Amino acid sequence: MTDSGVLPIPEKFYLESPDQVARNLLGKLLIRRIDGHPLIGRIVETEAYLGENDPAAHSFAGMTNRNSVLFGPPGRAYVYFIYGMHYCLNVSCEPAGRAGGVLFRALEPLSGLAEMARLRGLPDGASPPLLTSGPGRLCQALGITREAINGVDLTSPESPLQIGDDGYVPEGVTITPRIGISKASERPLRFLISGNRFVSK
Repeated sequence: MTDSGVLPIPEKFYLESPDQVARNLLGKLLIRRIDGHPLIGRIVETEAYLGENDPAAHSFAGMTNRNSVLFGPPGRAYVYFIYGMHYCLNVSCEPAGRAGGVLFRALEPLSGLAEMARLRGLPDGASPPLLTSGPGRLCQALGITREAINGVDLTSPESPLQIGDDGYVPEGVTITPRIGISKASERPLRFLISGNRFVSK
């Protein structure tokens, strides 16, 4: 697959509430360009974080230098480091000044799998679910770090990271409580393409 003819989704897409954006992102393409070569995955699992009203959100305590992207314009990449070993990718949503974000939890890899495997430290031909099933894995497979990507405008055609729409529509969407968190974990804010084998375990 190539990204030819796939345009980045415009900023207005991200003006909705995080739960709406999280659901609408399912089936879209996450496109990372490294030295002119695209690495492409289809978004199959997301989680919504509801800003200052959500105890599990990084923005719950208010704006800091670390989380300021979440309070800025919608459609920007927010990258953070967790457990001293993994990066996680989010996109800001809601109008500027209102914090909200969506965490990318899993992709179905479509293009550039050999390079994804190399970036993950896996052999060429590694099982595709090992590449991008999980928020830390997908960041590693796409070369996403806070230094390289935090604050990047995902709506710009010039961006090294974009989200595009090739017209794919999921046949079914499953909604569950968020996972891997200790606060407000009961909220049904995890969205996944039903039956997709690339969803994180």
